[in-house]
Amino acid sequence: MSATEERFPGWHGTTIVAVRKGGRVVVAGDGQVSLGQTVIKGTARKVRRIEPGGVPVLCGFAGSTADAFTLLERLEKKLESAPGQLARACVELAKDWRTDKYLRNLEAMLIVTDGSDLFVVTGAGDVLEPEHDVTAIGSGGNFALAAARALVETDMDAEAIARRSLAIAADICVYTNGNITLESLEARG
Repeated sequence: MSATEERFPGWHGTTIVAVRKGGRVVVAGDGQVSLGQTVIKGTARKVRRIEPGGVPVLCGFAGSTADAFTLLERLEKKLESAPGQLARACVELAKDWRTDKYLRNLEAMLIVTDGSDLFVVTGAGDVLEPEHDVTAIGSGGNFALAAARALVETDMDAEAIARRSLAIAADICVYTNGNITLESLEARG
């Protein structure tokens, strides 16, 4: 058993997917929270809209909820000190996350977008800009990502792709359900 599994026995994530297409960027997530083989909650809201400095940013998180909220608060502070500079705020957050004694123990991942930039931020210090205008995280992330990559080539819009890819992930991943929270922004740039 790994150190993470010892600290967080049986916790399994969620599925968050982001799609940028046709002038829109959508971040969507399922609502299931599981502990081992038990569903603790089916209606969790893992996609949020924050507006530090009046600039809307969409955030989706997978992993420990309390840890994710801590990271969202930190990201919001970084954006308040550097309004409109999502890339800079994400890099600063990732640096803090990796080097701070308290933060480095947080178990979560984030997808963030301001409509222009789209990033995955991890506790390993990564700030990744996905290819193909789609990305996904969480236990069902690979299933949702594969579905979204295939669907982005169709006539479906960003919201329809996000919803369908989450539905596909929910059919495959036992830690993902069909209760979807979705937020969208106009794509910029």
